[in-house]
Amino acid sequence: MPEYRAPTRDVRFVVNELFGLEEYGHLPGFDMATPDMVDAIVEEAGRFCSDIIAPLNQVGDREGCTLHPDGSVTTPTGFKDAYRQYCESGWGTLGLPAEFGGQGMPHVLHAVFEEFLSAACHAFMMYPGLTHGSVSAIMSHGSDELKATWLPRLVSGEWLGTMALTEPHCGTDLGLLRTRAEPLADGSYAITGEKIFHSGGEQDLTGNIVHLVLARTPEAPAGTRGISLFVVPKFLLDADGSPAERNGVRCGSIEHKMGIHGNATCVSNFEGAKGWLVGEENKGLAAMFVMMNAARLSVGAQGLGQAENAMQNAARYACERQQGRAMGQRQDAGAAADPLIVHPDVRRLLMDARAFTEGMRALLLWGSLQVDLAHKAESAEEREAADALISFLTPVIKGFGSDRGFQTTVDMQQILGGHGYIAEYGMDQFVRDARVAMIYEGANGVQALDLAGRKLVRDGGAVAKRFFALISNECAAAGKELGFIADPLGKAVHHGEAAAEALLANGAQDPDALGAGSYAFMELAGTLALGLMWLRMARTAADKLAAGEGDPAFYEAKLVTARFYAEQRLPLATAYRHRAKAGAEAMMAIPAAVLAGEA
Repeated sequence: MPEYRAPTRDVRFVVNELFGLEEYGHLPGFDMATPDMVDAIVEEAGRFCSDIIAPLNQVGDREGCTLHPDGSVTTPTGFKDAYRQYCESGWGTLGLPAEFGGQGMPHVLHAVFEEFLSAACHAFMMYPGLTHGSVSAIMSHGSDELKATWLPRLVSGEWLGTMALTEPHCGTDLGLLRTRAEPLADGSYAITGEKIFHSGGEQDLTGNIVHLVLARTPEAPAGTRGISLFVVPKFLLDADGSPAERNGVRCGSIEHKMGIHGNATCVSNFEGAKGWLVGEENKGLAAMFVMMNAARLSVGAQGLGQAENAMQNAARYACERQQGRAMGQRQDAGAAADPLIVHPDVRRLLMDARAFTEGMRALLLWGSLQVDLAHKAESAEEREAADALISFLTPVIKGFGSDRGFQTTVDMQQILGGHGYIAEYGMDQFVRDARVAMIYEGANGVQALDLAGRKLVRDGGAVAKRFFALISNECAAAGKELGFIADPLGKAVHHGEAAAEALLANGAQDPDALGAGSYAFMELAGTLALGLMWLRMARTAADKLAAGEGDPAFYEAKLVTARFYAEQRLPLATAYRHRAKAGAEAMMAIPAAVLAGEA
């Protein structure tokens, strides 16, 4: 049976030593995030997720959710009690606004908890996972009345939020959606339509569910310019704000999925359900993207969490399982076989996993820090710079993070060989659960298009150039002892600059060329972003060792892993650059009918 222990020591290294969170103590919310408080939050969050949530992972996978004839859903054994403890412990309120009952702590600490929760039980995490985005969307676009009505109990966790976008005929292309919103005399709307892939669309954890639903009003223009956003609760409220009459929304069925069985992914039928407009009519997509961008960062945490859990279990297995004789020096010359951990190819897989998980954790938390700074930094210039940076990095964190997270789970499954393919060891669940992160909240090909087609093109590459210049400058400032990573990273970043220039030039002549190179550009940007994190971690570790502070073995392992990343991952930048520059001619040349086998 798999086991998970939250990587609290590594998180404390990133938050306190790498980022020095206490340096931001003059900003709102950060004044509470003292090193002692951060350590206490991280350790207790790790204990809660490891001891309370992780044991539910296989239970949820085996049992799944049960749909009853009346449209109600029962979640797996233990989920309801765990959610009660989640609310009583205040984990859902950690980074939410104090004015509506939240703790108002920095978002970066919420991101820490989100990784732990995702690793412990991905399916459980998905129930409260969208509520932060719901709160953000209503906070930024909702009326004062909507905020007062819905936010206090969303923030407390008494109610949970969902996001209802996808319809049977449209997923990524939301401009095709058909759900209707008819205005009513009291200022509300009657919402009618069918939504699919509706995560947490029905559950038994909370007394009400607050759906954020995209729909069209009668005279709305075609395409995305005619989409509005509505709050549609499961239960309407009575005069004192308590759930009363059932609204016209029902779960028609639960999707049969490859993984995340413990989450109720619903087909939801809206039949004249009463809803209230969020923001302006026909401008719902902008409001929804507040929620979507939060969800995309969350998906990066999911990819990281699955990889971390899989790596922990594969490493334990590799230390215990004896297979084959070591190629080099043997610890026990008389043993019939040696543990898997001594074999270089097993070490390759484990070191690659370590380099990804620790590097991705730093990138995710650095990105989350930019979210904080985009709202709380002292000057408008600092806020704008942080907002531009996290806007550029969001598709990288989501797309690259979930791609590599899934690949890491597959690699860890490989270490167990045949035992990784059977259910007993739980590795198959990590693979199945991790796969969805590459698909939902915008498939990763869409993330790549967003990065290249929007974030790169819209300002002529200005933000990308600043990001690449940041890496170059830090490489140039690194001392000789860090040359093992600073030198190859400094060379690799030139490939990023060249790829960006090529995409801008080629895309201006042929839009397909931009699309054809976008995925390689996302992989290149992710590789460089993790390289920057490893340069910074190596510098911090070297400083700690020089000062004789802390655990030498911990910092020495950081330096070794940074060297591994420099040797094994940074060389891929050359290939990504050439793939990004290759254009679309060969990719688009074969007629569609030939590719489909029809001609």
